[in-house]
Parts: sequence; C-alpha cells; structure tokens
Amino acid sequence: MLTAIIPKLPMRNREKTISYYIDSLEFKKVGELDYPDYLMIEKDGVEIHFFLFETLDPKENYGQVYIRTKEITSLYQSFLNRNVPIHPNGALEIKPWGQKEFALLDPDHNLLTFGESVKK
Repeated sequence: MLTAIIPKLPMRNREKTISYYIDSLEFKKVGELDYPDYLMIEKDGVEIHFFLFETLDPKENYGQVYIRTKEITSLYQSFLNRNVPIHPNGALEIKPWGQKEFALLDPDHNLLTFGESVKK
C-alpha cells in the first residue's frame, strides 16, 4: 500500500536552498502555497521537502538522501556543465556493490547521492 517516501531535510536559508535546487539542479517547486519555513521541490517524480533550521551547524548535519536514477552519466555531465560542485569524494564511479554513483553536498551539507544499477 505504500506509494512514496519523501525525505525532509534541514535548511538554514530558504532562498539559498531554492537557488541551489531550482537554479542549479533544475528541480521545481511543488504546490501552490508558499510557506516561509517549509519548501517542497520535485524533479522527475522525486520529491524532497525542507524545513527551516536557522541554527543548523552544517558541519554537524548528517542529512542524506539516496536517489536512484537512469542515465546517470548524462545527469552527472549536466551538473558539471552547470558548474554544480561535486562532493570531493563523490566523483562518478562504479562502486563494489554494483551501483554507478556520484554525490553532491547542498548549501547545508545535506548529502545527495545519485545511483544507477550497473547491469552485469
């Protein structure tokens, strides 16, 4: 009966979060109402929500999301073309567990890992 899971991540500054996810990663806002302390975004059917946490210390934030994808090489290249910083340890590579992955850190140090199954 379950149909979806939607992560809720902390954000210190709503406008910076909007800029990163909408301008850089090409997500779009969800819903018609705008809440000052909450943000809902979506891309290709994947939805992420954010709640305001102004006192968050990004160095102590362990928010993480794993996003399964198709055509990961194209997605990775599109982010590179838009100068989206890739996590220092998150370049695109095939992992021992059979996933081709890369990772990003958003402005609040929420870790976004994108992965695609590698067919053997």
